[in-house]
Amino acid sequence: MISFVVKRALAAFVASLFATAAFAQDFPKHPITMIVPFAAGGTSDVIARTVAEQMGVALGQSIVIENVAGAGGSTALARASRAEPDGYTIAIGNAGTNAATYTIYPKLPFTPDSFAPIGMVAKTFGIIALRKDFPAKDLKEFIAYAKANPGKINLGHAGVGSSNYLICKSFVTAAGIDATLVGYRGASPALTDAIGGQIDGVCDAAASVSQSINEKLVRGLVVGSTVRLATLPDLPTSAEAGLPEFEAQGWNGLFAPKGTPPGIIARLNAAARTAVETDAVKKRFAELSTVAPDPDEHTPEVLQKLVTRDVEKYRKMLADDAK
Repeated sequence: MISFVVKRALAAFVASLFATAAFAQDFPKHPITMIVPFAAGGTSDVIARTVAEQMGVALGQSIVIENVAGAGGSTALARASRAEPDGYTIAIGNAGTNAATYTIYPKLPFTPDSFAPIGMVAKTFGIIALRKDFPAKDLKEFIAYAKANPGKINLGHAGVGSSNYLICKSFVTAAGIDATLVGYRGASPALTDAIGGQIDGVCDAAASVSQSINEKLVRGLVVGSTVRLATLPDLPTSAEAGLPEFEAQGWNGLFAPKGTPPGIIARLNAAARTAVETDAVKKRFAELSTVAPDPDEHTPEVLQKLVTRDVEKYRKMLADDAK
C-alpha cells in the first residue's frame, strides 16, 4: 500500500508537471533578452538581430539584443549561464564561444553542461580579407610574402576564442605561415582598422565583411568554402586558390541556461525555425552569404552534437593556446 507521504510527493510531482506545462503554454509574457557575445556589427550580432526580429513576431513578444563583449565571448556566456532558466534570457553562440573557449580558457565559470541547446539558426563561411593596399595580389603571393616576413603580418579577429579567431588559426595552420593575430572586442572594430590600414587584414565571416569587399574598402583574399559565394562571385575558394586545407564553415546557435523547461525550449526552437524560414530572413541571409540550417538540422540534439564535436576538434587544434 502506498503511504500517505509517497502519495503526497506523487501528487506534488504531478502538480509541478501541470504547472510547468501551463507556464510553457503562456510563455512568453514579456520581452526576451538575447545576449550577443560581441560588439555590434559583427557576424553573430547581424545574424542575431535578423533572426530575433522574426522570432519576436512568431512569439508575440519582442526580443531585445544585449551586446556583451569581452574574452572571446566568455564574458557573455558567463552572464547567460547565471541567468534564471525561465526562457527570458537566451544567448547566441558559435564554435568559438561554445566549444573552443573551453580549451583556450580552461578555468571558466561555466561548462558545456551549463547550457540547454535551443537550435542552430545559421551556417557561415570564413573569409580572409586584406587592407586594400596590401602588396600581395592573390593567395599565392600572400603566402610567399608571409614566409619571407615571418611574424610581420597582422590579422585582426573578434577576440581569442571567437569564431573569427578560429578562422585565423585554421588559415595560418593550413598556409604554414607565422602571422600575428590581433584580438579585438568584436569583428566590427577589427574590420574598421583593416579599412583604415592599421592592420594588414582580418579573419571574418562573409556576413560581416562581404559589403566592405564589394565596396572595395578591403580586398577579399580567399573564402574557406567548397563553393564560391553568390555575393562574392570573384572571390576564389580555398581549393581554387591553391590551399584546399583551409576550411572555415561555421555555425551559429541559440542557447538557454541549464534547467530551462523543455516546453519553453520547444517554444523557442519552433520560433527559431519559423524565423529562418521567413522571406525576410532568407533575403537577409542571402545578402550576407549565410544559409539557414537544413530541415533536419534545426533540433536541439543536432546543436548539442555540433558542440560536442567542436569541443574535441578545437581541443586538439588549440592545445598550445590554453591559458
